[in-house]
Amino acid sequence: MIEVKNLCKHYGDKKAVNDISFEVKDGEILGFLGPNGAGKSTTMNMITGYISSTSGQAVINGVDIMENPKKAKSYIGYLPEIPPIYVDMTVSGYLNFVYDLKKCKLPRSKHIQDVCDLVKITDVKDRIIKNLSKGYKQRVGLAQALIGNPPVLILDEPTVGLDPKQIIEIRSLIKRLGKNHTVILSSHILSEIQAVCDRIVIINKGTLVADGTADELSKS
Repeated sequence: MIEVKNLCKHYGDKKAVNDISFEVKDGEILGFLGPNGAGKSTTMNMITGYISSTSGQAVINGVDIMENPKKAKSYIGYLPEIPPIYVDMTVSGYLNFVYDLKKCKLPRSKHIQDVCDLVKITDVKDRIIKNLSKGYKQRVGLAQALIGNPPVLILDEPTVGLDPKQIIEIRSLIKRLGKNHTVILSSHILSEIQAVCDRIVIINKGTLVADGTADELSKS
């Protein structure tokens, strides 16, 4: 579903990401683990086509993100570390806006309602986003990623800044999403990755240093 081949990103002499390669199989939840500044967000941004790579390839569902960005991006739902929400809109108005932006073909009302039910924001869908708690804003960000029902979800630090109860709720939601989507979840917290992911890729100083299940990495 996702193939990352020899991906590099250089800023002058600095190598933010250096020759990273890994695959994510259909229906897998992959944990992308590393300390702050390791190159996780840069890698996510290249996989989603948000920034271009210096060299290498990111292939989504058989489509190269650089060669055919429009088609490749249609397979991706992306939640950046700071959710891309318009705080002066209502939740419902914002999700309708995203629906139009993505040129979604699914039945509008039912699809938006299904997404709201899934991420448990139905009770706040008529409220203005800036008046919501951080946990609800994060759920709205997750909802926009799910509009159009993309097969791939890329979630960058989805629980950052949430309280313990909200973290547990978002984790269980991600596990449910993994039944119908291929998921990459980035975090700098090992316990979070272990709780949710089938496999873990560890990155440090822009270089891939480990790839395996939690048990395999514990043994090594």
